[in-house]
Amino acid sequence: MNKSNNNSIALLKLLFLLLICSFSAYSQRDNHAIDSATITGADWHIVSKEGVSIGYHEFDYLFGEPQAFFVVIIPSSEIYRLHLSADTVLTTVSEQAKRLNASLAINGTFFDMDSVNTFPVCYLRIDNNELGINTTPLSGDTTQRKYFQYATLVLDADTIGFIVPDSARFYERHLPHANIMTAGPMLLWDGKMVPQRNDRTFVTHRHNRTAIGIRHDGSVILLVADGRFPKNAAGLSLHQLALAMQWLGCYQAMNLDGGGSSTLYVDGDEFNNTDGVVNHPSDNNKFDHMGQRDVANIIYLARPSKTQSNQ
Repeated sequence: MNKSNNNSIALLKLLFLLLICSFSAYSQRDNHAIDSATITGADWHIVSKEGVSIGYHEFDYLFGEPQAFFVVIIPSSEIYRLHLSADTVLTTVSEQAKRLNASLAINGTFFDMDSVNTFPVCYLRIDNNELGINTTPLSGDTTQRKYFQYATLVLDADTIGFIVPDSARFYERHLPHANIMTAGPMLLWDGKMVPQRNDRTFVTHRHNRTAIGIRHDGSVILLVADGRFPKNAAGLSLHQLALAMQWLGCYQAMNLDGGGSSTLYVDGDEFNNTDGVVNHPSDNNKFDHMGQRDVANIIYLARPSKTQSNQ
């Protein structure tokens, strides 16, 4: 490798670290200064691909356990490429992404794994077509929503935003946006941690997690954290996930489907992956790239538009 290439890699790492280091003020105000410093000081493996940056690192010790993170930074100029997609049958993230010729993709919202149909259990609208509604609440809940239905992602052309819905089951039907995905819960709102329930293992136990957030500079953060591998990646509680998103500079962030669904697909072989899967999905109980779960929907990044790129 020549000196020019070495300099380019060093510059890319510096730019990536500068992008994620804007959260230093947060780390000074909480009890996790060591964990936040572990993230910021990590020797990230970084790839720049079609206008976005993708960073990967396996931590020996984060929140008291081993952990593996993939972080995608999408600049505000590339948000027009973000889309939602749903399949008519349950298929893997990589299959859906390849069919769409996507640059990269993550799993989307929650769905019923035991159902013959692929309708999500949270509200989903794509290109003004309603594809799923919020299912009835769990027994004992006093609201008309389940706990994982209290965060809504909206996409319109080149804009992205989050909405905290009220408890009305069909609240989203009154929203004007063409693309809506409800999941949850919200992790961050206006830069502050959103309080979480402590009476559910979904919240308190460490699992694989997928999250999406927005930074003040308009960039979007995608985080896929591996889990269910005690020796390699223990996973995160929702509180830990919120902290990680805050340290990555997000002021708003929401939780997406996780567990065995958590998957990041990146087209190409930059990460020496299998079938484009760069993280370690857990459904095969092996810390490799082969354990994808069939899912109902994804969030994907389309190829750059030549028209937009030249503007």
